[in-house]
Amino acid sequence: MATFLYRLGRMSFGRRRYVALLWVAVLAAVGFAAVSATDAVDDSSSMPGTESQQAFDLIDERFPGTDADGAGAQIVFVAPDGQTVTATENRRAIERAVAELADDSQVVGAVNPFQADAVSKDGSTAYTSVTYKVKADDLTEAGKQNLQNAIGEAEDAGLTVEARGTAVSGSVEAGGVGEAAGVLVAALVLLITFGSLAAAGLPLLTAVLGVGISMCVITALSSAFGLNASTGTLANMLGLAVGIDYAVFVISRYRDERAEGHDPEKAAGLAVGTAGSAVVFAGLTVVIALAGLSVVGVPMLTRMGLAAAGAVLLSVLIALTLVPAFLGFWPDAVLGRRARKGKKKPRSTGRFGAAWARFVLRRPLPVLVLSVIGLGVLAVPAADLQLGMPGDEAKSTSTTERRAFDDLAQAFGPGFNGPLTIVVDAQHSDDPKAAVTEISKRIGDTDGVVAVSPARLNDAGNTAILSATPTTSPTSEQTKNLVTTIRDDRGDIEAGTGATFEVTGTTAVNIDVAQKMSDALIPYLIIVVGLAILLLMVVFRSILVPLKAAVGFLLSVLASLGAVVAVFQWGWAAGLLGVEQTGPIMSMMPIFLVGIVFGLAMDYQVFLVSRMREAYVHGERADEAIVSGFRHSSRVVAAAALIMMAVFSGFITAGESMVKTIGFGLAIAVLFDALVVRMAFVPAVLALLGGRAWWLPRRLSRLLPHVDIEGEALGGRAAAPTAEAEEADRAPVPV
Repeated sequence: MATFLYRLGRMSFGRRRYVALLWVAVLAAVGFAAVSATDAVDDSSSMPGTESQQAFDLIDERFPGTDADGAGAQIVFVAPDGQTVTATENRRAIERAVAELADDSQVVGAVNPFQADAVSKDGSTAYTSVTYKVKADDLTEAGKQNLQNAIGEAEDAGLTVEARGTAVSGSVEAGGVGEAAGVLVAALVLLITFGSLAAAGLPLLTAVLGVGISMCVITALSSAFGLNASTGTLANMLGLAVGIDYAVFVISRYRDERAEGHDPEKAAGLAVGTAGSAVVFAGLTVVIALAGLSVVGVPMLTRMGLAAAGAVLLSVLIALTLVPAFLGFWPDAVLGRRARKGKKKPRSTGRFGAAWARFVLRRPLPVLVLSVIGLGVLAVPAADLQLGMPGDEAKSTSTTERRAFDDLAQAFGPGFNGPLTIVVDAQHSDDPKAAVTEISKRIGDTDGVVAVSPARLNDAGNTAILSATPTTSPTSEQTKNLVTTIRDDRGDIEAGTGATFEVTGTTAVNIDVAQKMSDALIPYLIIVVGLAILLLMVVFRSILVPLKAAVGFLLSVLASLGAVVAVFQWGWAAGLLGVEQTGPIMSMMPIFLVGIVFGLAMDYQVFLVSRMREAYVHGERADEAIVSGFRHSSRVVAAAALIMMAVFSGFITAGESMVKTIGFGLAIAVLFDALVVRMAFVPAVLALLGGRAWWLPRRLSRLLPHVDIEGEALGGRAAAPTAEAEEADRAPVPV
């Protein structure tokens, strides 16, 4: 492995123009394919195996022509204090607004609230539901403007008007100014770490190039594989993260090899042969984690995981080929300023890293105990983790969606914003209408249901849709219990009717998704960590080092989940982050957190510990190897972690609660993993184990394939250059 990568690095350095042109050609080709691609069918909401999805499938089958994907809007009219919406002038203004909304070529219909019993009992509030023929993304500017004009005219009449729904909600902003500031901080960290603008800019350039190619490939394949805009979310974030990390690792090793006196081409070869080996296996562990998303059984997550795995593989290829090619264009520019001026030999002392390692070696047990107890305490809130899909109630009160949600809850009750959709299949009933009526009555008699709407039968008269309004809010535990109760009492409710029913709707879907994600989390962790342990056994030829890596990863993930629960569910320090409403954690958050943090954790694990393994294989004692690993790698690992923390922290400034949660969770996870687990837990465990850390049974050693990640086969090449070695290195590199 090391020999092959050494040759690949030298070839990329020596034939840099061809390598650069090849990557430019790849970018141009996939870019053209992306521009020429057709839009894919969006089935991102599909949740196979859940009752809510089965109900939606039944609706599609029995109610042909019903477009569940069409955009919708709910316009809420609130009368001035002391007035009612039924007053003559207010009613006239509302009816004018509804008529204007209906008079749009993209609108299926707008319901008159005074004809549809959509007025609150106290007369203070009314609402209309607007249904569109097209999806939210396909709404024209004229259609959007017509909606705003209707709202504006009602407001001019003295009414308070708010709106919610897919036709109103804009695209989610990632991080705005905060995200840009995060990237600037990342660039500053790189500049301070390397002391060179070229060394700071090169990882950013190659990472952006990799993400660009990945996103173009996803777009080009969207129609063939059903990919959509959300598919690239994980690929974008993780591709950028590991792309920067991998380039930083190779460049750092290149600078070290130049410090040893090697010429630029040989230094590039050695950097790819050693650090590149770590990059390859770190990338493989990430791919395992991402491919493992398929065990969840959600098509959207499977596609996101595979797309992100492809982005990671692309980042590995770029680190092994394009990075050494760029080093060939600017062999001295990536060195520190003093080194470029020839004032001193370019070298990396790593004094602070070595000093910290010696500190841990003198006190391994206290450091280990403190790190484990600290992360354990932070993980305690994770035991109370509640999953859900925060809706408009989690948005800022400055948004019209949140104000519309609050107005409807105040006027019609908290459960109005999350009605349950009941789909009754009376195909095998002797009297379908009577069966539907009886099921509707029995569900209405269930504790926690405030009202049941009149049933809507299909043309065949064998299937009905009705709406049940809970007494509690969509994200409350009582609503979840209500859905469970209705489903558990299915036998009693259906008894004697000859019909069956299923519960769906946004609230039920969110409950089903949360349960599906919760059920999949433990199997996902077992598969990912298990396969990663096997791979790390091959890499480090040890049993205890992979187990230590797995335990450390679990500690950091649980601690970060605990921090997320404490802030976004319990509300601790929520005001400092601008969180206005606490509640359940986004259902996909734990899965995303595990996948992304596992990728970054294995980067830091492989790069840091591989330098220790390299020193140990080359004859250093176990304690000396720990110091050597920290001397060469701690600065780079810390810098890589600070970069990721800066980028992820930028998302905390976003207005969307879900984006805040993701940004905070990832930033705090990187903090725990890189600066607590890798810098304290790992050296403390290795110090206590000593040489036993690298023990591997002979029988297992014979079974495992031997991969030279430490560059042992490069022994002669890696030694300080001699006249003979310099002459040998001038020989042509085989291609």
